[in-house]
Amino acid sequence: MTLGKDSTRRIVQLARHAGVVSAREVRRLGIHHEYLRRLCVDGQLVRVGRGLYALPDAEVTALHSLALAAKAVPRGVVCLLSALSFHGLGTQAPHEVWMAIDRRAAEPRTERPRMRIMRFSGKALTEGVAEHTVEGVPVTIYNVPKTVADCFKYRNKIGLDVALEALRDVMRDRRCTVDELWRYAEVCRVTSVMRPYMEALA
Repeated sequence: MTLGKDSTRRIVQLARHAGVVSAREVRRLGIHHEYLRRLCVDGQLVRVGRGLYALPDAEVTALHSLALAAKAVPRGVVCLLSALSFHGLGTQAPHEVWMAIDRRAAEPRTERPRMRIMRFSGKALTEGVAEHTVEGVPVTIYNVPKTVADCFKYRNKIGLDVALEALRDVMRDRRCTVDELWRYAEVCRVTSVMRPYMEALA
């Protein structure tokens, strides 16, 4: 396949604008995904994950894995340990991206970045979502109070000590209001679990 100048220009332009470009996005432009492989051979793109590509000189930040995960799982929301790390809460440094998806969604097929997939449903999936931009990529991440409530809901998976550390940080630094914490505690159905700890820290 000979690379057409117009298709090449559009792919490179998309990569420059979006930070990371997926094969899915290229196909939506009406361009065959083979162009991506050829552009990698020519050194105009580098493969950064399954079906994910970037410019060779693209800026890579400490949050690079979140950008890759958002491209790999467009409907996912960064949650739990990864959300804690993003918000600067606690001392966790996860080696995989924790991502919430709908309980009925298909399991993502990706080799990079490593991901821990969590199944959420209803308001627990849709409430408290905020969009941030990482390396030019829109990344949805649960906000601070929702993340804290999630940590208590999934305390058996991440540890009660992690949830308590996050709650202490949030209340000490006034990262959100008590009312916001209660709101998401109700969404996650953990009010009875969180109440004694919140009262002790008040």
